[in-house]
Amino acid sequence: MKLPPDFRKRVLGREWLCGTFLNLGSPVTVEIAGLAGFDWLLIDHEHGPGGEDTLLHQLQAAAGTPAFPVVRIAANETPRFKRALDMGAFGVMAPYVSTAAEARVSVNAMRYPPHGIRGVAKFNRGAGFGGDFEDYYLHAHERLLTVVQIETPEGVANSDEIAAIDGVDVLFVGPTDLSYNMGIRDQLESPRFVAALQTVSAAAKQHGKAAGILVHNNALVPKVRELGYTFVALGSDGGAVRTGLLGFAATLKAK
Repeated sequence: MKLPPDFRKRVLGREWLCGTFLNLGSPVTVEIAGLAGFDWLLIDHEHGPGGEDTLLHQLQAAAGTPAFPVVRIAANETPRFKRALDMGAFGVMAPYVSTAAEARVSVNAMRYPPHGIRGVAKFNRGAGFGGDFEDYYLHAHERLLTVVQIETPEGVANSDEIAAIDGVDVLFVGPTDLSYNMGIRDQLESPRFVAALQTVSAAAKQHGKAAGILVHNNALVPKVRELGYTFVALGSDGGAVRTGLLGFAATLKAK
């Protein structure tokens, strides 16, 4: 399978690129979302029921759509990157990256030697089961997308050092974890939280990287865009299903 040659360049060019989170572990919702018009999809394997038994099918579903699939792994651990990438992920999101050293772990795990420490196996889905290996090996470090999540006050404070690392492409704020870790649970419009968002966005821009975030409230989209966030996700498959079903039930039970 061929890695898109220009998507990472579009991200680093700070183009407005829209995504959504997929946390139900379902290839069906991946396919629906991929056909809905999103630029990228976040297949979430940190939270929710998805696991290695569902990831392959979710990535196969994404392949039939125009969307760029990014997998959020459960932890910033090297073997987890290898498994997601070998299955055909075009990008990986690493949660809870708070230091430059942790960001380097992510970048090194994304790249084959001599650029990193990713284990080399030719017969995997990411490399077209061997048919595309040479091109994949030569260009994967230029085309795969590395997204690190900023979810702690320490991560915000270190965002300039994190953004400075070659190979970190997106500094992605996890708003729920960050607000909880700041002691201002879900106060995403508070001055303290907005200041943290500004710090991360400024660091990303300074080093030619993108700032990303997940929002659940439609009204926050123009606000984060104004703050310089360009790799932005709205909502999730789980949230959409729940909202829709609650509405159906309420309509049927209305007197």
